Amino acid sequence: MDYATVKLIHQSAVALSAIGFASRGWASLRGATWLSSRSAKTLPHVVDTVLLASALTLAWMLRLNPVDSTWLTAKILGLLLYIALGMVALRPRFSIAIRACAFAAAMLVLGWIASVGLLKSPRGIFAFLL
Repeated sequence: MDYATVKLIHQSAVALSAIGFASRGWASLRGATWLSSRSAKTLPHVVDTVLLASALTLAWMLRLNPVDSTWLTAKILGLLLYIALGMVALRPRFSIAIRACAFAAAMLVLGWIASVGLLKSPRGIFAFLL
């Protein structure tokens, strides 16, 4: 597969993952019952597996090393924060207020991660603001 195809797969998976998380986060805050369905629990893992595989493929194709590419290190650290916030946002055991704050923070972190990838700068969107 060529670089352009892998990049398109990655960008598509990013969009699907973001839309899926936003939908599940909003539905979780609204108490939607469809979140307990098998597809709602399985599909995000399929999309995120494609996302991770395409990210690793792109890094390999470009010979990127997180130690040498500070923007890639920033994306990885942002991803870990996004995952942690997402876990809090989607877990019913936390209060609605905590889940709402975690959801909002996760969406902001997701936007920042995307900006880091687009701009190839560890500051992401903040490169324009600071």
